[in-house]
Amino acid sequence: MKLLNQFTLVVAIGLFAFNLNAQALMPSANLKTLDGSSVNIQDYVGKGKITVVNFWATWCTPCKKELDAIAEYYPDWQEDYDVEFIAITIDNARGLAKVPATVTSKGWEYTILSDANEELKRALNFQTIPQTFILDKEGKIVWDHNGYTPGDEYELEDQIAKLAK
Repeated sequence: MKLLNQFTLVVAIGLFAFNLNAQALMPSANLKTLDGSSVNIQDYVGKGKITVVNFWATWCTPCKKELDAIAEYYPDWQEDYDVEFIAITIDNARGLAKVPATVTSKGWEYTILSDANEELKRALNFQTIPQTFILDKEGKIVWDHNGYTPGDEYELEDQIAKLAK
């Protein structure tokens, strides 16, 4: 019985490690720009820049608080770390109509894309938002975080700074 438990543990660890490696690269997925043009996330990542990909929605208060907090630091991050920030809304068609006004009123200077069909969300296999991923210059996912608590933006900057070295 003890041998069976050890075997089960080894298999479970192996599957977990395989799952982590399977998601090492940002998966290919079709998204929309705010003007309705189709794009692929691969057009934005792995281009020699550190990229932060953040999933949000207009109905998600913590998401908007996080994006507001990051907006204060983003110009400095661009200058200091050459980082690109992509905010991907998962709003459905009804909520998507509110996105341009929200972005304008908040003054967010991020690249804004839409994953209304949740293709990329499903490919990345997460459930809750806000969800943030940091990708290295080759487009590999090197860090992820979900939820938002004030101050999380400092941890995000620390992770970006480590990667930029």
